[in-house]
Amino acid sequence: MELLQACEQLTELQAKLSAFGHAMALIYYDGATTAPKGTAANRGQTLSILSRESYLLSTGETTVQLLEFLDAHKDELDAKQARIVEVAIKDIREMKKIPMEEYVAYQQLLVEAEDAWHTAKQTNDFALFCPYLEQIFATERRFALYCAPDMHPYNYCLNKYEEGLTMERCDEFFAALRSRLVPLFAKIKAAPQLDDACIHGEFCEAEQEKFALELMKAMGIDMDHCGLGTTEHPFTTSLGSHHDVRITTNYDKENLANSMFSVIHEGGHALYDLNSDDSLAYTLLDGGVSMGIHESQSRFYENLLGRSRAFIDFMFPRMQECFPTQLANYTAEDMYRAVNLVTPSLIRTEADEVTYALHVMVRYELEKQLMSGELEVKDLPAAWNRLYFEYLGVEVPDDTRGVLQDSHWSGGGIGYFPSYALGSAYGAQLLAKMKESVDVNACLAKGDFAPINAWNRERIWQHGCLYKPGELLERALGEPFDPSYFTDYLEKKYTELYGL
Repeated sequence: MELLQACEQLTELQAKLSAFGHAMALIYYDGATTAPKGTAANRGQTLSILSRESYLLSTGETTVQLLEFLDAHKDELDAKQARIVEVAIKDIREMKKIPMEEYVAYQQLLVEAEDAWHTAKQTNDFALFCPYLEQIFATERRFALYCAPDMHPYNYCLNKYEEGLTMERCDEFFAALRSRLVPLFAKIKAAPQLDDACIHGEFCEAEQEKFALELMKAMGIDMDHCGLGTTEHPFTTSLGSHHDVRITTNYDKENLANSMFSVIHEGGHALYDLNSDDSLAYTLLDGGVSMGIHESQSRFYENLLGRSRAFIDFMFPRMQECFPTQLANYTAEDMYRAVNLVTPSLIRTEADEVTYALHVMVRYELEKQLMSGELEVKDLPAAWNRLYFEYLGVEVPDDTRGVLQDSHWSGGGIGYFPSYALGSAYGAQLLAKMKESVDVNACLAKGDFAPINAWNRERIWQHGCLYKPGELLERALGEPFDPSYFTDYLEKKYTELYGL
């Protein structure tokens, strides 16, 4: 086989896999947004066939021979081709360890589990979802045994979302956060509380959607390539390539901030996905390299920018245009203080910056126990409620606002949650580095995201998966990751805000 011919075949293979991914992502997006309630079985049937074909294409003998040939000649490839082969060979060697029938069956299970979760959450019925979740955790443990028998099954899951992440690293990271955030939280609770009345009231969906589109435009999101939908749990998905990205939100008619910050959060994900270099389109390197890096972008826009005084000052007149009656008697400073209120809460996606990591720690501890077999799925609600009281001091009134609140487990996202806290910490360090060359507050005060987006595009977005996450982060920062940037940021912001 000639090297040039092999490279052409690799390009064709990636295009086909991208097409399968596009079709499956569209089906998932439809199911999570507008599909009729009773269509999950139909989608599951289609996805099982598509996933089978994708599996065969990915692991077939022709593909294996092609990748082994290219791997043997990797010194003759350019950096992009070599990285594609590295990623592909890693994925294929892992996928071949999982029996095809089990892989296909798992894809169908996840479709059915997603549907069951929606119903269970709406009806506060964990027992309905429990059998699906039991199968999901059992499958993840079995796949971990197939693919990494010498690794703790939970480390296998963590590594899927953030390469190199282990329980040891997570324990160290969360301990560093806990040592600074718990005392900060205690001081804030003892201080006079902020007033968040301006974000509560009656906000109709049409007005909120109009404002959501204003937010997306302000962030510099390409609206010709990014759509906005509604769903139970907001998410972002890239359909086939960075040329088609969808974000979703959920409108709370009584709380303006919920959709506002879910749109900014998902918009951060979208900016990352939309801005891979065009040369990476339809390749394995298109899109974000890891969940931690992805969350660094979503949390960066949601909190470090979106909850800043400069951005709220800029957006508040536009908020008043969308909600003239509701916000008539409030100021931008009222809004800034309202969206930065620190209070223990039930819902992770609505949590403030200070307590958010505690929500993640609850899920991390439970996933460790479930993957180790120390905790059974049927006992999950009680364990969840106990940890929420221990970590946040709140009583969980029902499973809808407790163990059923997140969609991640129904989609097989075991090991994903630590990425949220890591992303927050990555983002704070990226902001500190950005401020060395960009006047971020001046940009936000004018609503000019172009310099901010250009900095992120140059250092993070355009590279897609060309570099491993740790390498990409260190190249962007010019130094190793240090979570103290995050805790320093929180202490400075909230000491000033609460007059501590």
